[in-house]
Amino acid sequence: SEKELGISEEHEGIVILPDDAPTGAALADYLGDAVLEIAITPNYARALSILGVAREVAALLGKTVRLPADTLQATGPSVDGRIRVSVETPELCPRFSATLIEGITIGASPYWMQRRLTMAGMRPINNVVDVTNYVMLELGQPSHAFDADNVTDGHLIVRLAHAGEHLTTLDGKRRALSPEHLLVCDPNGPLSLAGVMGGATSEVSGTTTRLLLEAASWQPSTIRKTARVFGLPSEASRRFERGVDWELPTLMQRRGLALIQQLAGGTVAQGMIDIYPQPWQNVTLELTPGEVRRIIGISLTAQEIAGLLTPLGFGCTITGSTGVEAVTVQVPSSRQDVTILADLCEEVARMYGYDRIPATLIDDRLPQQRSNTPLELEQRVRSLLVGAGLDEAMTYSLTSMAAVARINPADAVAGAHLKLANPIAPEREYLRRSLLPVFLEAFAANGRDRERVLQFEIGRVYLPKEGQVLPEEPRRLAIALAGARTPLTWHQRDTAAMDFFDLKGVIEMLLARLNIAERVQFAPLNDDPRFQPGRVAMIVTRSDQQILGALGELHPTLRERLGIELGRAMVAELDLEALIALAEPSRYQAISRYPATVQDLAVVVAASVPATLVEATIRKYAGALLERATLFDVYSGPQVGEGKRSLAYRLSFRAADRTLSDADLTKTRQKIIRGLEHDAEAVIRG
Repeated sequence: SEKELGISEEHEGIVILPDDAPTGAALADYLGDAVLEIAITPNYARALSILGVAREVAALLGKTVRLPADTLQATGPSVDGRIRVSVETPELCPRFSATLIEGITIGASPYWMQRRLTMAGMRPINNVVDVTNYVMLELGQPSHAFDADNVTDGHLIVRLAHAGEHLTTLDGKRRALSPEHLLVCDPNGPLSLAGVMGGATSEVSGTTTRLLLEAASWQPSTIRKTARVFGLPSEASRRFERGVDWELPTLMQRRGLALIQQLAGGTVAQGMIDIYPQPWQNVTLELTPGEVRRIIGISLTAQEIAGLLTPLGFGCTITGSTGVEAVTVQVPSSRQDVTILADLCEEVARMYGYDRIPATLIDDRLPQQRSNTPLELEQRVRSLLVGAGLDEAMTYSLTSMAAVARINPADAVAGAHLKLANPIAPEREYLRRSLLPVFLEAFAANGRDRERVLQFEIGRVYLPKEGQVLPEEPRRLAIALAGARTPLTWHQRDTAAMDFFDLKGVIEMLLARLNIAERVQFAPLNDDPRFQPGRVAMIVTRSDQQILGALGELHPTLRERLGIELGRAMVAELDLEALIALAEPSRYQAISRYPATVQDLAVVVAASVPATLVEATIRKYAGALLERATLFDVYSGPQVGEGKRSLAYRLSFRAADRTLSDADLTKTRQKIIRGLEHDAEAVIRG
């Protein structure tokens, strides 16, 4: 059997050789054949056939391509009036040909054809189908054979599917069609998916005696979409979606009919239906030696360029006068991939030999260097956070309504999000409006096998805008901290967990390094279901109260929904675009030669007065002498009265030109105290 001989997986019976097989010869010498395994990249679709490979080999070896001999004998009645073709979508089907052969006998193909098809990775079926596959491999033009008795009125119609139509394909599956699918039909309905797979109703069977053979050209993207939608990659669609020579259908018809007549008998009708509403438009390009030198870096004459292109089938004519010659190139229909001069230069380079092209340094001026401030500041934010000990996360831009609802059910409005028409998975249907849904999923996963997690992400969110197709895509910054404040080591046993102020400290560092700390402030944030009440704040600009983001401790309920196992978790999401817009260049000043003087100041204020107001008041009245103000103690209790609290600040004063005297400091301190009493209704503690 073929399986025992290692020829194929067929093991039904033994191999029957033809009567003229030489007795006593080695089977390997008789059945042996050279099989070429050729890897074809997408830009080499022209080589998806023996003819295409032969053209390449002939060009390299200086030989001539020989087409199969035309042995067709068409002696039957004319096809006129017996078969008809209507093309309703010429923009999707630039050429469609059809012929008729009658009186055929369906049977097995000869062993030589089956052997060649098997070695090419195709399964032999019968003499007619095998011929269509054989010629496709030979010439590169797919075709399809219909049982002519099952084509109503002998009328083939190329059209788009109607809503609600169905087609049972040759694999036995009933497929629902939609108006973007291109079909070959008869007056009663669909017969095949154009360029992809035939239908069962007109399949060639053992009782077929009349055959209607079609060969066509199709718009590549239409075939590609249909094959992808139905999951039907085929040898035919593989070729059509990459582009097939528009001049091949008639050549395929004559070659295919001659082989069918040879193997299945029958009478071929005279003539051919050839609908060619959009003939191939020859592409003419003018290639100069200067252009070849500019793109490839080698100097060739016009004659040398023409000598390299002509063996590939390009028609070349040298034009111009000596010294300013050019090559006018006619691109053959088999080279649909050549449309611009760079394509021609690529052909010149590979025929010349890539190994012969010398390596040279770039001979050009460097372009003027321009800074990209938004990108540079984004990178600065990234570097600052990494320097603070955080790891950068990179998560999906796609999420689901379930993930959004876990963070905040009020945000889970599908209409407010952009939805993908073809999502890769159900959990990746919508473009995110916030970083948190997917970011916190990753944060929770990282926390399952670590004792502390500090991570951030810089990414874009997608905000639909009414009247625009494309959304706005501002950048956001998300930060999350949880777990032990310091890594556990042999000399450090502190296991205290991070809290709100660890996150606030990271953000304060970031604001200071961007030189915007004095232009923004922290403000209370109420009624945000994502955060624990009393442990949340928002960042706003001092000038117009523009909200720049929020930070706080995740609400325990939300923490439980997300499966965060590290205990308390601190999270922030900031508007990075706004932060970058506020950022200022670093300002440098000389270090003072004079020492600083430090004083403490404690004030009692109402508990409702924010500490930021107190600090801002101190800075306002202290003037330029105040170098630093640090809150080091907060106290509330019976000693300060109900509804009040004590805030103690350490103030550092320094002058750039002198050592400050007691008189200077007394005057400044009194000014600060009066300001606090007036602006914050503060009382100075003794």
